[in-house]
Amino acid sequence: MPAICGIALSLCLFSPTIFGETPAPTPAATATKTVVFLGDSLTAGLGLPPTEAFPALIGEKIRAAGLPFQVENAGLSGDTSAGALRRTDWLLQRPIDVLVIELGGNDGLRGLPVKSLKTNLQAIIDKVKAKNPAVKIVIAGMQIPPNLGADYSANFAKLYAELARENNATLIPFLLEGVGGHRDLNQPDMIHPTAAGHRIIADLVWRTLEPILRKG
Repeated sequence: MPAICGIALSLCLFSPTIFGETPAPTPAATATKTVVFLGDSLTAGLGLPPTEAFPALIGEKIRAAGLPFQVENAGLSGDTSAGALRRTDWLLQRPIDVLVIELGGNDGLRGLPVKSLKTNLQAIIDKVKAKNPAVKIVIAGMQIPPNLGADYSANFAKLYAELARENNATLIPFLLEGVGGHRDLNQPDMIHPTAAGHRIIADLVWRTLEPILRKG
């Protein structure tokens, strides 16, 4: 079963001691806050090394900017909003300061009710906010092809804006903007982006995420 619709959405610090001197800690080494990317195969980077998935690329941008955040990739290929909701409590065993939600493509592929998708995403947000009321939420919008009907596609697309508005969250209107449907930016299945596609996604996400992290 396909993992996600593309038309629709360890840090290794090696600083050797030189001449007996202990190097100063880098910003990444002293990171005290965590950005969690909760998603499906897009977030997991299906078909690519983990270092080429867009969350890892965001981690590189964070370190280059000297911001005190670390990235955790909680992407799981094939996951639906219901599946992600079931594993949210496990994720909350550690603090989440910024949560980027990328979910819904698999719900759409399976024709699951839009109302259920919205309910599940809201439940995830509620759980995270209950644990940390100050958490910053970023919602990555998805789109779905019209094969399930124009009404379904329209309702699917607009639920992300509704969730963002209702939760004072930040919206990325369409995570695959400039990538979805482009043969040269997707793997042969035309579902999962290539490494080049993930770099474009990372740039898109970073434009939204960087201001939030700097304020944080």
